[in-house]
Amino acid sequence: MNTSPVPGPEQAAPEDVGLSTAGLERVDAAVQQKIDEKVIAGAVTLVARHGKIVRTNVLGPAAHRRGGRYTRDTIFRVFSMTKPVTGVAMGILADRGLWLPEDPVAKHLPELAEMRVCAGFDRHGKPLLEEPEHPPTLAELLTHTAGFAYGRRSTDRVARMYAKQKLLHSSSPGEFLERLGRLPLAYQPGTQWRYSISMEIQGVIIERLSGQNLADFFQDHIFAPLGMTDTAFHTPPEKLSRRARLYYTAGPLRLVPGPNLLNKDYAQPPPFARGGGGLLSTIDDYARFAQLLLNRGEFAGHRLVTADSLTAQMTNHLPDSLLDHGFQAGHMHIRPGFGFGWNGVVVHDPRRADLPVGRGTYMWDGAAGTWFWVDPEHDLLYVGLIQLLSYSAPPLQEITQRLMADAIMG
Repeated sequence: MNTSPVPGPEQAAPEDVGLSTAGLERVDAAVQQKIDEKVIAGAVTLVARHGKIVRTNVLGPAAHRRGGRYTRDTIFRVFSMTKPVTGVAMGILADRGLWLPEDPVAKHLPELAEMRVCAGFDRHGKPLLEEPEHPPTLAELLTHTAGFAYGRRSTDRVARMYAKQKLLHSSSPGEFLERLGRLPLAYQPGTQWRYSISMEIQGVIIERLSGQNLADFFQDHIFAPLGMTDTAFHTPPEKLSRRARLYYTAGPLRLVPGPNLLNKDYAQPPPFARGGGGLLSTIDDYARFAQLLLNRGEFAGHRLVTADSLTAQMTNHLPDSLLDHGFQAGHMHIRPGFGFGWNGVVVHDPRRADLPVGRGTYMWDGAAGTWFWVDPEHDLLYVGLIQLLSYSAPPLQEITQRLMADAIMG
C-alpha cells in the first residue's frame, strides 16, 4: 500500500492567477470586522485559483480549546459541510453501477417501503395518512425533495414528530431506520424542497451498497486519496489540543464557549457516522476536497470519481416551479437562479440569483458558521472556518462572495 504523502496544491501570488491582493485584503477585512465586533471569535480562510493556493489567513483573536489562538491546522466542526462529501461518495457508487437516480429509496432500504404521507391531522392530533403518489426516489433524496423532514425546533407538527424520534441520536443505522420507519413523509415526493435527514439516509445507503461503514468508506475512497489527514468523524486524543472551541451567542457583543449540543465530540469513531453531519476538518483538508470538485473528480493526477458524477452533483436539478417557492434553510434561500444539485446549492443563473459569482458555482455551509464555494467559471475556491453555533451567525458566505467578485481581475 502506498503511504507516501499526497501532494497538495502549489502556492502562488494572487496577481499570478488573476486576483488582486488589495481585493483579497478587503475580503479578509470584512471577516476581521465581525471578529472586532465580537460577532465571531476568529476565522481561518483560504482562497485558491487555477489549482494554486494564493491566500490562507488566520484571523483573530480567537480562543482555542486550551485558550490559544487558531492556527492553520486547527480542527473545526464542519457539521453540514459533510453533505457534499456524502454526495461525492454517492457519485463513486453510481460510477460502479450500484444505483440510478430513478431508483426508489426502498429498493436499497426496504425498511422504508411502507412510509406514507402526512396529509394533515385530525382533531385529536393524529396524523391523517395517504399513499405517496410515487415512491420517493434517490434523485429526490439527493435534492431534499423526497418528502422527509428534520426534527428540530419548529411549529410544524411533522417536524415535531421527527424530533420526538431523536433520529440523529440513533446508535446504529438499524436503529435509525427503525425510528424513521415509524414516521410519515412530510409531503408528497417531488412537490416541495425541504431541508431534511435525506443525507443521513444516503449515508445508510452508502453502507449498504459498499459493505463498509460510512467513516471507513470516506477514509478509503475520499480522505486518504486526497491526503485529508485530519478529516474524520472524530478527533483522536493526540489531536484534541488542536480542536477549536465552539461558541454560542449570548446577547449583543457576547460570545460564550460551550458544549457541542448538535453532535457529540467523539474521541473515537462514532457508532453511527451520519451522512448529513459530524465531520471535523482543517482549512487545508477541506480545500483539497473543494479542489476535487473544481477538478471534476481528479486530484494530484488520480481520478476518484467520474466527471459525469461530479457534473451531476454540481448541476441544478430543481424545476422552476420549486425555485419560485423560495424555500429556505439558514442562510440558503432557494430561488430563481439559486437551485440545488446533489447535496449542495448550485447558482445556475447568477443574474437572477443576484450573486456576483460564476455560473455553476456550487456551495454549502455548516451549523457552526463554516462555509465554502467552488466557482468553475472562474476556476476559484474559497473555504472559511469559524465556530459559532448560532442562528444569528453572520452571512459570511454572501459577504465574502460579493467582495471576492471585486478581487477577480480576469
